[in-house]
Amino acid sequence: MDKDNRIQKRREERQQALNFLFERMFRDDTIEDLYNDALDSRDEEVSDYAKKVVEGIESNLDEIDGLIQSHLKGWKINRISKIALSVMRIAVYEMKYVKSVPISVSINEAVRMAKSYSTDKDGSFVNGVLGAIAKELQGEE
Repeated sequence: MDKDNRIQKRREERQQALNFLFERMFRDDTIEDLYNDALDSRDEEVSDYAKKVVEGIESNLDEIDGLIQSHLKGWKINRISKIALSVMRIAVYEMKYVKSVPISVSINEAVRMAKSYSTDKDGSFVNGVLGAIAKELQGEE
């Protein structure tokens, strides 16, 4: 698979993870139930990467949200749009736990998704918060 196809595939996998994370905010079902519903109702196979991201976020949610909250200036995490929060959770998970993805790629993809599903203003907000988190994480290395 060439580089452009790999990039597109990973974008689709992140998109799939975003869909599950967003849906999870409105349902009390298990993540496994969401996967099964996707397969049953949309005939959608869940990618291994999307599962890794969603389950990794679920397992590390307090830490991920803590990082996000600590870099919000004058905001509380519960005031952020659900899309922006889901996008940031994916990016923070990748930045912290997926070493094969460069931090800059995680941020750029998050900003792209935020602009695509919300507003340019959300894209700028996401970029600022993730940039601050990236600086902290890179300082820890």
